[in-house]
Amino acid sequence: MNPQLLAPLSTLISAATRRRFAARRATPVGGGDINDSYRLEGHDGFCYFLKLNDARHRALFVAEAAGLETIAATNTLRVPQPVAQGCFDQQCFLLLEYMELTQHGDARRLGEQLAAMHRHSADHFGFARDNFIGSTPQPNQWTDNWIDFWHEQRLGFQLRLAADNGYGEELPRAGEKLLERLPDFFGGYAPQPSLLHGDLWGGNHGYLADGTPVIFDPAAYYGDRECDLAMTELFGGYPADFYAAYRAAWPLDAGYEVRRDLYNLYHILNHANLFGGGYAARAHRMITHLLAQV
Repeated sequence: MNPQLLAPLSTLISAATRRRFAARRATPVGGGDINDSYRLEGHDGFCYFLKLNDARHRALFVAEAAGLETIAATNTLRVPQPVAQGCFDQQCFLLLEYMELTQHGDARRLGEQLAAMHRHSADHFGFARDNFIGSTPQPNQWTDNWIDFWHEQRLGFQLRLAADNGYGEELPRAGEKLLERLPDFFGGYAPQPSLLHGDLWGGNHGYLADGTPVIFDPAAYYGDRECDLAMTELFGGYPADFYAAYRAAWPLDAGYEVRRDLYNLYHILNHANLFGGGYAARAHRMITHLLAQV
């Protein structure tokens, strides 16, 4: 990173925290593919987590901070506390509380606390602002009906992007058939608007040294809690204790096993739109499988 950023960032942190901070160095931190990330260390050894991107992507950081603040306000799951965000010299930044995280901790507590977070509800489905799933815009217009929300602002939105990205007619056509059958997946099931992390794959959680669970990089909104549970199973899954604790705290509806693929289709379509490769073919196979279930 540009070393000339250290001084203005130090001033900003000092003002935001009312604690004098003087940055000594910024050490790159791996793990993300959208932003450049650093461990910002002060002369006193105190640290912050810094994300940098081109200034035109500032909305990513504004949305991330809003999601973290909303989750933190529930007093359920720990998240990195936002410190400040803004722009300097054609770069935007997000400063967060720095946390030393490990891959192993209290998975049961993670399940219990996620269920507690999901019990925080809203009057409608959506969120106070649009945000992003990865780097893809994620619309969150408040909607009374969950099926309408999932149709228009999740699957329908990604299918339109797929058509714009040149995936031909076959995938969008199959997707339209699925959209027509959406009500069939919700017979007798009416989810409440639960606060969701929104992007809860295995790489977006960790544990403090004492085992305390931490979640980060949210794409938060109020939706069906099954969406978060479904994504935990998409890329490898979480520990068995996590699922047992969640179900003990708040049992899942019997139809979850089918809707899990319906909800994960959103993420596979997003991966197709972001990365290409074999994700479009996988999305088409998922649609075919889902249509066979109803």
